[in-house]
Amino acid sequence: MALSLLSPSPSTLCFLASTSSPSAEFTGQFPRLWTNRSRTGPALPVLTRASSEKDDDKPAFNPFGFVTDNPSSRSAIQMPESPAEDGNVGQMLYRTEDKGKEYGSYVKSGKFRWFVRETGSPESRRGTIVFLHGAPTQSYSYRVVMSQLSDAGFHCFAPDWIGFGFSDKPQAGYGFDYTEKEFHEEFEKLLEVLGVTSPFFLVVQGFLVGSYGLTWTLKNPSKILKLAILNTPLTVSSPIPGLFQQLRIPFFGEFTCQNAVMAERFIEAGSAYVLKLEKADVYRLPYLSSSGPGFALLEAAKKANYSETASQISSGFAAGSWDKPILVAWGISDKYLPQSIAEEFQKANPRSVELKLIEGAGHMPQEDWPEKVVDALRMFFRV
Repeated sequence: MALSLLSPSPSTLCFLASTSSPSAEFTGQFPRLWTNRSRTGPALPVLTRASSEKDDDKPAFNPFGFVTDNPSSRSAIQMPESPAEDGNVGQMLYRTEDKGKEYGSYVKSGKFRWFVRETGSPESRRGTIVFLHGAPTQSYSYRVVMSQLSDAGFHCFAPDWIGFGFSDKPQAGYGFDYTEKEFHEEFEKLLEVLGVTSPFFLVVQGFLVGSYGLTWTLKNPSKILKLAILNTPLTVSSPIPGLFQQLRIPFFGEFTCQNAVMAERFIEAGSAYVLKLEKADVYRLPYLSSSGPGFALLEAAKKANYSETASQISSGFAAGSWDKPILVAWGISDKYLPQSIAEEFQKANPRSVELKLIEGAGHMPQEDWPEKVVDALRMFFRV
């Protein structure tokens, strides 16, 4: 049976669902506790691995294994026999097309349209905070943090990077090639359009474009008042998740980037929580809408030099190179980046770097436990 890699059809998605292993993890590792992200206190377990199960018994790597091992992903790809029933791709798009745009609007900057979330106002008494997300997610992850910090007197912006979320996704070779330099240049243009001319507070999280937020900072220290870093590769020893390795494999990368539930599964595999359906809808929406987001991610992953970027960050923020205040607010249940990464980074510049460990949060603490992130940022950004 021939499969389309450019835009998976319902029949293709059914094939993926039928070939998936419900117990396989995204990277073929990381046994974890399955819980629900919607909570007011510590999450309660709903399913655990059997105590007799050993790591040696884990299934071998299965490229389809990350597709259907949680309820939100299954609802996205298991198509009914009758196309008219709930759950087919067209109806999923109709159900989700207006979701996830809280506080957001489109902003034209140069040749591209950015989708930018904004809370508070330029007159906010405590200053401006810019939030940058990582790959393969979007600024939606900051919605709660932004809302609460604007209530505390801050003016907040959170853009979707070009190629991600609801921002433009130009085809590589037509004005944007997804290089670090181009991401930096377009971000600077966006700041001008947004009127962010005075030094501001910056919050960065995540892989790839998240790291580019930090390398941009190293080139523009005069524009930053204080820097807050959530879980992000910070040292040369920072591991690279399986997703980004897969994207660089010829042919397999093209296939991987068109997985409609890639973003939500990446989020879940890095944490102790399962996304509720209404949140998973938003993270998968760009990948359901077209092939553009997947190919944008593919190009960015191919162009990235992970070891060089990590080296820039590690040395650039070390003692003697950087003297402005840095907060590292770290979700200690991160399945991608261990706590030791944050501790190693802090030890390299103990006078400038403050380390705040966030219990109960994984790779995206702003999604897992936004209230704790808000508390940490409010204390750190006091001026």
